[in-house]
Amino acid sequence: MHAEAHDHPVRLSSSDDLRRSRLTVFFRLLLAIPHLIWLLLWGLAVFLMAIANWLATLLGGTSPSSLHEFIARYIRYETHVAAYVSLTANPFPGFTGEPGSYPIDVEFAPPAIQNRWKTGFRLILAIPALILNSAMSGGSSGGGGRSGSGGGSVGLLWVSAFLGWWAALFTGRMPEQLRDANLYALRYGAQTGSYLLLITERYPDADPELPPVPGQLRPHPITVSVEEDLRRSRLTVFFRLLLTIPHFVWLTLWSIVALFAAVGSWFVTLFRGTAPDPLHRFLARFLRYSTHVYAYVTLVTNPFPGFTGLEGYPLDVQFAPPERQNRWKTGFRIVLVVPALFLSGGVWGVLLTVAIFGWFTGLFVARMPRDLMRAGAYAFRYTAQVNSYLFLLTDRYPDATPRISE
Repeated sequence: MHAEAHDHPVRLSSSDDLRRSRLTVFFRLLLAIPHLIWLLLWGLAVFLMAIANWLATLLGGTSPSSLHEFIARYIRYETHVAAYVSLTANPFPGFTGEPGSYPIDVEFAPPAIQNRWKTGFRLILAIPALILNSAMSGGSSGGGGRSGSGGGSVGLLWVSAFLGWWAALFTGRMPEQLRDANLYALRYGAQTGSYLLLITERYPDADPELPPVPGQLRPHPITVSVEEDLRRSRLTVFFRLLLTIPHFVWLTLWSIVALFAAVGSWFVTLFRGTAPDPLHRFLARFLRYSTHVYAYVTLVTNPFPGFTGLEGYPLDVQFAPPERQNRWKTGFRIVLVVPALFLSGGVWGVLLTVAIFGWFTGLFVARMPRDLMRAGAYAFRYTAQVNSYLFLLTDRYPDATPRISE
């Protein structure tokens, strides 16, 4: 992990204990209405203050302390409200954005000197971060696009919140991995709002492994390894979709056979309690190959992949040998996988955004931004686990924790 990321002027912290009140969970949206109204009113004032802050920073090179504090409080408050509505935290938040007053909190560094050129073109420079934030958190409001006014995509945050709502309603707890996925989206949203509103000139960091996520993943039979070579060939970047056509054709043909193999593996696993080794190896190769292909086409990796699904690609998937599987989980696998597929859609929204910006940066600077590459690797790790669960390579449920490897 790059040390500089730890020093980002906008940091998210969490002291959440995962317990949720079923009563407040059920009525969470209704309970949040006063906050949503106050956010709208406060947001109008922030819009005017942001213009004044832009002029002051453009002329003086730094944000005035009073404006910095006012806008920072709004971003902190919006994060508190978003955390409450998305079930990332349980207590009803206050209305003032007071630091240290909520389990999910945002810390801001004091005002610092900012580059006037970056300040002058801040609205344009922020567009990529705002689009990626929309894929993570949905919406389009100025302070991060999570809970204020404005429409937009659903986003990873709200897909995770929807699944967490059902879990918390029945168990009284928010699943830890969903809470951690929400923290990832909230952190990026707070940094995006802070960059747009000139609280900092440091660009938002999309690396999924920055605090406050857990130090490591729980052990899982399906893991991903990544070689972080960020260099990209401009020529192959420009023609990446055309170059991938042979892989798409081969992947389509292979997927037809893989579908029949998965059905056969389901019957055998249902009666024997374990997947047959030949079908396990065949499906593992298919899933590894599909990961290689999509990692290549989304610019997360650079080398042209092989056609056999062998190990050794810069972004690779490792599969544990066949293991004993629960017959009930096997029998109802197609139903049990639905929440994971739903969340996978949110993760892939992030990945597609990463691919678009990776294409432009790869074309102009011949490099993939490190944080975007790692965000893509996280998406592939979760997707590999979802597909492995669906194809009966394991009965361990996919882990949505925003980390890449154990």
